[in-house]
Amino acid sequence: MYSSVLSAAVYGIEAQIINCEADVSDGLPLFNMVGFLASEVKEARDRVRTALKNSGFAMRPKHITINLSPADMRKSGTGFDLPITLAVMAASGLIPGEQLEGVLVVGELGLDGEIKGIPGILPIVLAARENGIKKVIVPKENVMEAGVVQGVDCYGSESLAQLVEFLYGAEDGLGPVRVDTDSIFVRQESEAVPDFSEVAGQAAARRAAEIAAAGQHNLLMSGPPGAGKTMIARRMPGIMPKLSFDESMELTRIYSVAGKLGSGMSMVTRRPFRSPHHTATVNSVIGGGQYPRPGEVSLAVNGILYLDELPEFSREVIEALRQPLEDKEVHISRLSASYTYPAGFMLVASMNPCPCGFYPDRNRCTCSPSMINRYRRKISRPILDRIDLCVNVEEIEYKALSSIGRNESSEAIRQRVESARSVQEKRYRGLDINFNSQLTGSEIMRFCELGKEERKMMENAFEAMNLSARGYHRILRVARTIADMDGSERIRSAHLAEALGYRMGIAGMDEMMK
Repeated sequence: MYSSVLSAAVYGIEAQIINCEADVSDGLPLFNMVGFLASEVKEARDRVRTALKNSGFAMRPKHITINLSPADMRKSGTGFDLPITLAVMAASGLIPGEQLEGVLVVGELGLDGEIKGIPGILPIVLAARENGIKKVIVPKENVMEAGVVQGVDCYGSESLAQLVEFLYGAEDGLGPVRVDTDSIFVRQESEAVPDFSEVAGQAAARRAAEIAAAGQHNLLMSGPPGAGKTMIARRMPGIMPKLSFDESMELTRIYSVAGKLGSGMSMVTRRPFRSPHHTATVNSVIGGGQYPRPGEVSLAVNGILYLDELPEFSREVIEALRQPLEDKEVHISRLSASYTYPAGFMLVASMNPCPCGFYPDRNRCTCSPSMINRYRRKISRPILDRIDLCVNVEEIEYKALSSIGRNESSEAIRQRVESARSVQEKRYRGLDINFNSQLTGSEIMRFCELGKEERKMMENAFEAMNLSARGYHRILRVARTIADMDGSERIRSAHLAEALGYRMGIAGMDEMMK
């Protein structure tokens, strides 16, 4: 007897509908599985057999053949356990097969029949909706995540026995779940976050952080240990605009695929702040691995990727950031498939001026010129070209410590940032642009038009600072953001002067590395 159950597989951050077919017939007892399967999918035969036995369903020895189609796509993960089990049971006459028509099923099975959660539920349910599937059965652990998607009835089951009762008409505890996304956002917004009022002094660094948040610009802070670089970086998510629903869904999809959403969690409602250790590998930061997963650059989408002590990261990791910083996505190619992950993050990095951290104070600095040169050479010119703002964070003076808790709050700064972002949203309406940092060459000519005096200033700066075309464009993008914060429709000389000041820090570092 033949039966089939719909399921899905995740590739990148998208899901593909998979048809689980089962044929149960007389003959030599066998459980055969085909369809370009990974080892964990092949192992499902043992989990299925044991889960059926321990759930009280007697299976007579039969010739069982399972096919997961389309057969030319590699299937991986443990989410096929449940659909395979239901397909076998329907083909054996243990459950009514008609109840599974047009229903998508995913879930891992324990040997005792427990249905366990799996990663990637959100893209799976979204794929179901796109394919006209109105009913989805998922593990109880994942049902809150699945319930975010409108237009699909999502049922969460804890065990195989409970699910079989549901298929026979018992709906106790298995009603479709609906998640009120508005209440989730309100609840998350009430949680306390680190505030900028706790930062003592550092007016220049605070200003640079505000500009970076307003235009989604990459920021590099340099200064001695203990000056407050990390403290400022960790408070930057609090001055960025609140996540929109679309941004939250994009971020939740990534965290779902990565298996980092958390049990019972529905959505990611706060801008991420990812801070990998400097020993992180290329695969962990960029993404990939034997079975590709999103890296830190994708987990930081719509938020901040913070690299503390940037020169301490391996040069391989630092150089691997070039393409994600430019293209805002990561492409990973494997023999079986190619994967694309979003990488629309804001890079915030910090570093000491030298290995000991006290250069140019020669009374305390113990580094030789060659040590300083080698330390800074780990950050190449192409990477520096992709940094929009570089600011020096000076040591805190004693009298500045008395201002802790009385400085401008994150809420006040965020209001200015949101005002600048609203200007950008209005200006770029209808275009595939959200922030000034996303402007391309032709769009810069359109939206960053300069007057005669400003053009002369940039001409002189281009020659004096030995700018590249990329560096020149980044100065204009930053100046556009400063003008937006100033409420000016046109970029003025003062806006360019401030933007050039932030660029001079990068030019100075580049000069030292020659």
